[in-house]
Amino acid sequence: MSKHSKKPTIGVCGGIGAGKSQVAAEFASAGCLVINSDEQNRAVLHEAAVKEQLRKWWGAGVIGVDGEIDRQSVARIVFADLEQKRRLESLVHPLIDQRRRAMIRAVDNNPAIKAIVLDSPLLFESNLDRECDAIVYVEATEAARLQRLHANRGWSVDELQQRESWQMPLGEKRRRADFVVDNNGPVAQLRPQVLDILKKIVSRFECP
Repeated sequence: MSKHSKKPTIGVCGGIGAGKSQVAAEFASAGCLVINSDEQNRAVLHEAAVKEQLRKWWGAGVIGVDGEIDRQSVARIVFADLEQKRRLESLVHPLIDQRRRAMIRAVDNNPAIKAIVLDSPLLFESNLDRECDAIVYVEATEAARLQRLHANRGWSVDELQQRESWQMPLGEKRRRADFVVDNNGPVAQLRPQVLDILKKIVSRFECP
């Protein structure tokens, strides 16, 4: 069991656009606490000290007209320069970690919560897999992922490939996973897969 939780911790991974958050939502519906790393990252970027630090590093151009961080401007900087990406991560990852641990502590004694689910695009790259008792890989073809990304974010195949070049190869992620969810079909096919996986994981931690 995860050293940071009394409940089983499940990591959700997969390619960009595979539908990890859809799978995480099914876990939430089944009684799990889902901690979304993107949401925690956005919350951290609202912090005044973080905004000021990024302004000092990269100039006023990273601050939008609303006074908040322009995430697209930051993305252009960090995905073009590995050192800047590491610089950003060294600032925000510890803050995200603090938030995550606080959320876990808040539900550790709540019997209604069956498990903790970490929905992170960089589960392995940020070593979050070390916090997990089981890893679920969300499988979807590149064509399916690209269709979703184009519809939701306007991405091209070049954008997808550039972003994924910074991540662990999908084959390695799949190899390291304990379970695979097929998300090439309709969303309705996710629930029975997720319920089956959750039942298997929770059963490992139930007292005899």
